[in-house]
Amino acid sequence: MERLIFHIDVNSAFLSWESVKRLKNGQTDLRTVPSIVGGDPESRVSVVTAKSIPAKKYGIITGEPVSSALRKCPELVIAYPDFKLYSECSHAFKAICREYAPAVEEFSIDECFLDMSGTSRIYPDPLKTAYEIKDRIRDELGFTVNVGISRNKMLAKMASDFEKPDKVHTLYPEEVPSKMWPLPVGDLLFCGKASADKLKSRRIFTIGDLAQADLSAVQRILGQKLGAQLHSYANGIDDSPVNPEPEEPKGYSNETTFEDDIVTYEQGEHVLLFLADSVASRVRKDNVKAYCISVTIRGNDMKKHSHQINLPNPTDITREIYDISKKLLRELWDGKKPLRLMGLALTNLDRGQPRQLSIFDNGNREKEQKADKAVDEIRAKFGRDMIRRGSMMDEDVKIRRK
Repeated sequence: MERLIFHIDVNSAFLSWESVKRLKNGQTDLRTVPSIVGGDPESRVSVVTAKSIPAKKYGIITGEPVSSALRKCPELVIAYPDFKLYSECSHAFKAICREYAPAVEEFSIDECFLDMSGTSRIYPDPLKTAYEIKDRIRDELGFTVNVGISRNKMLAKMASDFEKPDKVHTLYPEEVPSKMWPLPVGDLLFCGKASADKLKSRRIFTIGDLAQADLSAVQRILGQKLGAQLHSYANGIDDSPVNPEPEEPKGYSNETTFEDDIVTYEQGEHVLLFLADSVASRVRKDNVKAYCISVTIRGNDMKKHSHQINLPNPTDITREIYDISKKLLRELWDGKKPLRLMGLALTNLDRGQPRQLSIFDNGNREKEQKADKAVDEIRAKFGRDMIRRGSMMDEDVKIRRK
């Protein structure tokens, strides 16, 4: 049976999802004005996590301080990150995708692969089906996606990265020489800037140059494993399966992919703050606590690395989760390799089993639990934007009204 793979990618996900929410409230579409998703400009760790196309024209880049972005564009509209909203929108568009494909793999919060192999009797025209999925997401949910179509995951993802937004593109193996080989070698999936620079120093400038280069020579430049992988990708070869996510996860997690690399600990810790806030509120909502906290990163070589810690007592306190995740990040990452993705997960769950109290438990911990509960109650009643957390860099957890 011939494989057929779709890759669905939300266009400017965080900004689009925030725009849809605001449009429902009669507010301006952030996609049409200079705008960003980012934290409090008064916080020294506040950075731009997403930007609109009009904001990009001012030279604003993902990962730069919000204060710097405001100097470039004083009229900049700032939306604070809302990971609960992002999770809801992610679930909604992937639910539509699952109506069409027997297997769906979540690649990130705003991307997924659909294995459409064997569906030709139901959907005889792949292009028509891709447009139907794309248009349904746009019409029913209010945001746009790109759809890439091919015979494997790598080519499908490459296709979805062609012209944006709201487009469908094919990249079948027979189209690789005309559509993919003329592209710069750095555009190849998983070919990071460092790898691209090494290849260009050896006069390998395009994906076609890499495809036609001698494999052993490429491996001498990039190493055995990465060299073989990128050489295969340049030739359109990828046998990786579409792995559907388990229906009932054994933990709670959230992750985010960045348009531009994260290159400092301050930027990474800012992201961890919102991930911790998001995941901790979910475990509290379900009345569970976690014994295990893990942090995941993915560099521009697209390889994931994780580090975790098992706690003597379970927790659902945002401050504790955030502090521990910062330590894990510094143990996991040297602060040099640019990061494209960060994630935080809580596993080994406690659902109310009796546990031994620590002699080091004190009143401060109980106060933080009450503060977290108060924040959750206010957000449940008035919306997540009504109250947001400060930098958490000080000793106490700061709660500020918007």
